[in-house]
Amino acid sequence: MNTRKNPIQNPANFSFYSSDFNPRIPLKFHHFPFPSKSSKKLTFRFLCSSQPSDSSSNETLTLSSILHAIPNWADSVKERGMKQKRSLYDHEKWVEHRSSLRHLRHLLSSLSSRVILSLVPPVIAFTSVAVIIASYNSAVSLHWLPEFFPILRASSLPYQLAAPALALLLVFRTEASYSRYEEGRKAWTKVLAGTNDLARQVIASVGSASDVLIKKALLQYIMAFPVALKCHIIYGSDIAMDLQNLLEVDDLEVVLSSKHRPQCIINFISQSIWLLNMEDTQRQMLVSSIIHI
Repeated sequence: MNTRKNPIQNPANFSFYSSDFNPRIPLKFHHFPFPSKSSKKLTFRFLCSSQPSDSSSNETLTLSSILHAIPNWADSVKERGMKQKRSLYDHEKWVEHRSSLRHLRHLLSSLSSRVILSLVPPVIAFTSVAVIIASYNSAVSLHWLPEFFPILRASSLPYQLAAPALALLLVFRTEASYSRYEEGRKAWTKVLAGTNDLARQVIASVGSASDVLIKKALLQYIMAFPVALKCHIIYGSDIAMDLQNLLEVDDLEVVLSSKHRPQCIINFISQSIWLLNMEDTQRQMLVSSIIHI
């Protein structure tokens, strides 16, 4: 016989810690270990002629590290920029944006632009090829090379024919990127509006003294959901640090061990609503509000 007491009947024994708050439908998280695969990476090494062939790895320089140095630097700067918090424009920021000195500000901050950083590796690659070809043609013109080396020439007609199509392609791509940004912004605004509406309904409809702790835990879960969703979308986010001030330690451990962390918090919200002492109509309204977040 189950002798477990209902937390709603004994509010003094209830806590919004995960160790005491057991949802009606327990969450089970299964971890499947992935088989380890041993892979060997083929690298090309340049050895200094003055060093013996059995020198240590510190004295070698891989070709892959040389070719990936600039792209890795640009990617690391772009990924750090993705994690920066961006606030909405207010009146003061719009005045600063319309300032006549904005061009100087944009020029000084150009190295931190993700668009420019994404163009650095291909620009360096094509510039290097152009420098090599120009140096070769100059050497042939100055007779520094034997006469049987030809001068490399190319017709400008293909570039003239492809220029209009390339311009239209860039315009369409820019418009598509802005459309994706606008769509993502609308979806995120919908999530924030849904969580605010759900929290408002919880505060207005839950007034029983026996549901104070459940109400507090439910509001914590609602506040934690947008943060968990943000960390789920942005690669490399530290969800443990972002949620440590919103969830209790036991709750945070359950969320971190789950496979889909936003869905885990949604399950917490659903089970908390079913533990509230309220009418069925009010409970159904709260459950239906979860669909909009």
